[in-house]
Formats: sequence, structure tokens, C-alpha cells
Amino acid sequence: MPLSRSLSMSSLSGLPLWEEDDLPVENLLLFEVAWEVTNKVGGIYTVIQTKAKITVDEWGENFFMMGPYYEHNFKTQVEQCDPPIAAIKVAMDSLINSGCQVYFGRWLIEGSPYVILFDIGSAAWNLDRWKGDLWDACSIGLPYHDREANDSLILGSLIAWFFKELTDQLRDERNIIAHFHEWQAGAGLVLSRSRKLPMATVFTTHATLLGRYLCAGNVDFYNNLDKFNLDKEAGERQIYHRCCLERAAVHCAHVFTTVSQITAVEANHMLHRNPDVVTPNGLNVKKFSAMHEFQNLHSTNKTQIQEFVRGHFYGLVASHWDTVQIVKKKRNILDRDDFTIMKRAIFATQRHTLPPVTTHNMLDDSTDQILANVRRIGLFNSRNDRVKIIFHPEFLSSTSPLLPMDYEEFVRGCHLGVFPSYYEPWGYTPGECTVMGIPSVTTNLSGFGCFMEEHVSDPAAYGIYIVDRRFRSADESCNQLTKFLFSFCQQSRRQRIIQRNRTERLSDLLDWRYLGRVSRSLPDRDCTLCRNDISQMGLRGVRPSTVPTVKT
Repeated sequence: MPLSRSLSMSSLSGLPLWEEDDLPVENLLLFEVAWEVTNKVGGIYTVIQTKAKITVDEWGENFFMMGPYYEHNFKTQVEQCDPPIAAIKVAMDSLINSGCQVYFGRWLIEGSPYVILFDIGSAAWNLDRWKGDLWDACSIGLPYHDREANDSLILGSLIAWFFKELTDQLRDERNIIAHFHEWQAGAGLVLSRSRKLPMATVFTTHATLLGRYLCAGNVDFYNNLDKFNLDKEAGERQIYHRCCLERAAVHCAHVFTTVSQITAVEANHMLHRNPDVVTPNGLNVKKFSAMHEFQNLHSTNKTQIQEFVRGHFYGLVASHWDTVQIVKKKRNILDRDDFTIMKRAIFATQRHTLPPVTTHNMLDDSTDQILANVRRIGLFNSRNDRVKIIFHPEFLSSTSPLLPMDYEEFVRGCHLGVFPSYYEPWGYTPGECTVMGIPSVTTNLSGFGCFMEEHVSDPAAYGIYIVDRRFRSADESCNQLTKFLFSFCQQSRRQRIIQRNRTERLSDLLDWRYLGRVSRSLPDRDCTLCRNDISQMGLRGVRPSTVPTVKT
């Protein structure tokens, strides 16, 4: 569904569902492959975990997720059961009878999707042979010391083996679509295509490997996309083999997708292929029956945050608040005793040290980047500092004795989220703020910011402030951010309430019900053929001849 750029204030009360022909899922099996299936190790976990329900609703018993097996994750997150399709059980048994462990069950998240998990440790004895298979397929060698790359190859080899057994069983009964996420799953795609398995393949990169590394090194990335010597940069960072694997997966896939327009530009330069489809990331949006309900949650959680702040800054900021409230409830007119009580409360809470800028003792605070910058600019929470800092270097949890709030509760209690990232292929944090009705600051170098610029005519009116970090200097971007923050602080309480209402109305744009639809057509060519035949496409050309072979 193409989203119109002409959305106005009055037209964002909700997007209508669009009419489409039903997908003939009864003759299709969809497999989604990712390292993060049942394995919470990164942002992609949020993508696949939140998207599961809408996919299960559409595909039902024909949708399966695949990833690595970890005993603790399986015991706590998966309900073991038998596969609903006999061919899948036969394919699993073939691997199990050969000494590899494969597990099947339902992932206990919303939607309860089926999962097939492969035990990497049980198959590690095949690593050398599978390295040879990868070399024969595309001349990519993996060094022995890269544990993550080796584990990715084991997982990919098991998945390709599984698909070979499955397609042999199914023959022409059903068609298969396999969707692979990121380079860690790329080996499974490359090996499946090199063996000409009869299935359609999709590969999604959420951010390019080299792009992540370059931006972490503080380079002027976006203005020099066409100037980098990619092989040299990857080699210097000792990720050349990983980048080769990523590039091979991109060029082997029938359909290549990424999550935002800004990442599509990056992928074109870093991976030498334009994405066929841009598939923005969504969230499961739960709408309230009454508009005021999310505003009430904001007020409740804001009060809890304010109590924590008052406790942290006792003796400096509104330290005698509780005493004032008690006196206020007792009577309307204050007498001398009331003033005495309040003065004693003030004197009792006076402190002679500054409130700490962090809630925890850091193991190595001298090298922590956040604390180093706090020292550099001299923000130490003194009485005259207009900006106060509380650095909380721990995941939020309702069971914490310090700040007993879950992440969602904390976000709902804030006035504004500030995420001025330079490199953010999508950016879930401002999206999470949006669906909770909390305004946020993002940038035009984040997928979220680009998405909002494209589909909303005046994002700032809806509480989405977009800092220009692509076409301005760092100082200019900082000044623009400062203006956004100062302008927001000038708003009255009534204006903030109105803006939160407008922000929450954008949540429909981020709902998986709208963003969860992908391309409905299989590739035009026979699935048994590569996008370009593997021998003609030059998979072996992925590795420049000038680079020496990596010894295994």
C-alpha cells in the first residue's frame, strides 16, 4: 500500500485497510531464518518478534521460524511439539539420524509461531567439511579464529541440508519461500542456491556490515559512500570474509530487501545491488478505546519518574516536597508552626556534595564515553546547571529497587525522547515513543526519520523533530537540536497534551498490520535457477583476485 505524502492533521485519525487478493498460502511454506529467533541479542530480535503475530495471522500453520538452539532459551521460551507437516519431520529426522540435533516447538510470544532450532555444537565436527563446501560454492574462506563466522557457517549448512531434505520430500506438492536476515544467516542462502534447491529466497540486510564498522570509526560516511575502497576497509578491520559472505547472500537472493531508503542507498554502494523492496520496520500497536487512556498512563508514570528524580537530587531540587504536601492537606492558611516544620525539612535534607551523575559505580568510569563527555563539558549537577544529568547504565525493570519501572512505563512517563543518531538504519526507539504518544527527536540519517519525512507533510507538528545530519556540519546539527529542545520547553502544558495526541495518531503508520505486507509474487524465473546463473553471475568474483586466500 503506497502511503501518500499529502497526509494532513485531519486525515491521520487512522489509515483504512486496503483491498488485496488473498495470498494462496495453502500451497506455500514460508521459512524465516535469523540468528535472533528465540535469541535476544540485538535489534533484529525486536523486528522478528513483533512481526510474528501478523505473519502467523496470514500464514497460519505454514509459517516457520529458524535459528540456533540454546538450551536455556529453548527451555524458557519454547513449548516443544511435533511438526504439523510430515515432510518437515522427515527432514528433521534425517539430520538427527546423522548425529545433528534439531528441535521443534512453538515460540511463546504473541502469535506463537512454529520454530525449528539447530544445535550448532552437535554439528561442529562437520565444520572443516562445510568450510570446503563454502569455498567450492563461492571461494570464500573463513579463518579458524572467528567463532561467530564459523558458527554462522554451521547454522547455514544445517539449514541448507534441511531444505535439501525438505524439497526432496515435497517435490511439487508445495512451494517454499525462505527469508534470510543478515549475514549470519547468509551462508544458508548461498549454499541453498549453489545446490539449486527449488525454492524462492529473500535476503534482508538491516544495516551493512562495513557500514556499521565505518560509522563506529567516526568517518564522514554518507558524503563519501562512493569513495571507499571497500575491500581495503574490510580487510583492515578483519571482517573481509564476513563482508564477502554478506555480499554473496545479497547477490544470490531472488529478492533483496532493506528496511529504509537511507539503508538502500548504503546497500547500493556497499553491496553493489539496489534493494528490490524497502520494508520498513513496524510494531504491534495496541490502541486504547478512549483517547485519554494513554494520557492517563503518561501522567501516572511521569509521577513515578519525578519521585525518583526528587530522591536523586535531594537537598537540591524540591527536596521538601512531601512535607509541603502534608502541610497543604492539613489546612488552607499556614501558621508559624507550619513554617517551622518546612524549614526543618529543608535543613534536614541539605547536602554538601553534588548529586552524582550516574546511579551506579562504574567498573571503569575513566574510559566510559558518556562519563568522559560529562566531565569534558563540566555538567556535574551543580545548583546552577540548567541541565541536570542522571546516567542509568542498566536495563530498566519493574523489579529494580532503584527505579522500579519497565522500559515501556518509563518511556510513557517522559515528555520527549531524544535520539539524534548519525547511523541508524531504522531506529526503533523513536518509533516506540510514537506509538506511546511521546514526541521524539530523530535525524534524517535514520530510517525512521526518513520514513516520517516521506509520509508526513509536517512531522514537527506531530512531535517528530528531525535533525538534519546529512547536509549540515556537526555544529549546525547541534544548534538545530538545541533549537528543537528549547522550543519544546517553551510549550505550555496544554500544548504538550495536544501534541501528544497528534503523535499518537501517527502510530497507525508504524503498525505491522500495514507494514507487514511484503511482495506477493514469486520470482518470474524458475526457482531452481539463480537470479543470474551462479556460474555466470560470478559468485567467485565476489572475492577479488588480488586478495590472498584465507587459510582455514
